[in-house]
Amino acid sequence: MRLLLACALSACLLAQAPPKDAPPEDLPAPITVDVNVVNILASVRDKRNALVANLDKSDFTILEEGKTQTIKYFTRETDLPLTIGLLVDVSRSQENLIGIERNAASQFFNKVLRKKDEAFLISFGEESELLQDYTSSPRLLQDGLNQLRVSSGVGGLHPGPVPTAGQPRGTVLYDAVYLAASEKLKGEVGRKVLVLITDGVDQGSRMTRNQAVEAAQKADAVIYSIDYQDPSAYGPFGFGGAGGEGELRRMSDETGGRVFKVDRKHSLDEVFQEIQDEMRSQYAIGYTPTNDVRDGSYRRLEIRLANKDLKAQARKGYYAIKPDAR
Repeated sequence: MRLLLACALSACLLAQAPPKDAPPEDLPAPITVDVNVVNILASVRDKRNALVANLDKSDFTILEEGKTQTIKYFTRETDLPLTIGLLVDVSRSQENLIGIERNAASQFFNKVLRKKDEAFLISFGEESELLQDYTSSPRLLQDGLNQLRVSSGVGGLHPGPVPTAGQPRGTVLYDAVYLAASEKLKGEVGRKVLVLITDGVDQGSRMTRNQAVEAAQKADAVIYSIDYQDPSAYGPFGFGGAGGEGELRRMSDETGGRVFKVDRKHSLDEVFQEIQDEMRSQYAIGYTPTNDVRDGSYRRLEIRLANKDLKAQARKGYYAIKPDAR
């Protein structure tokens, strides 16, 4: 339904197109999926790692496979619809953290969701399960969060949508990311974000990390990973912890997101606030690639800034596929 509404809106925009002499920066940011436009969400930080939200189109240069592209759409602090998928690790190693995660996520949804935004909730342990489908209601999301329970190798009445039969079960992180990206986000429009709360360890997924990343890239989704570990889950002295931060970093970096680590100096509430601040300080950039062949190949992207003291954070590339093949 949201896709149909987006197409209808696209037709209205075309019917009310501005005069040919209107400057490109006055055009609205693209929200359709049926035109050959590459959309990039970028965050910019200075040397102190502070967000920079006052740049103009002229401050950015986009390169695809080393070739400069002409920026067609540019919007600061975009008000495009936001779709958030929250994926919560409920494996045995996270058992003592679920209550904290539930409370912090509830506050996050209450603060970040606006009227036209939507969110869904997936838990993953031995299996992945959709606890709440698309909604803009904090109450329904709270109901979903209240269903978070440890899933650690014991069969249940509600098997997850990503089957793991015949394989060692533990934490199907990659399956959950793949499911959320390919089944929930690929047909959506606007800004799309996956927020993962996990120790970063995967055990038993059918999908690989690379397949999960590819699904997110094809869905134009940004992955924010929250590395949250309970040291007591790895022995009496916390030795041999999860060590999954590297895997989380690879997923987040490739899609334009970041990894946040929860520790004694950095609470989960503070992490959610940082994610919220970043999502509300992004630049939406769109261009029509000079190579318009949609052959399914992976195209590398690079963002350069006029101010060398600034650093852009965005996805590393995209797949040149037709919209109906997503």
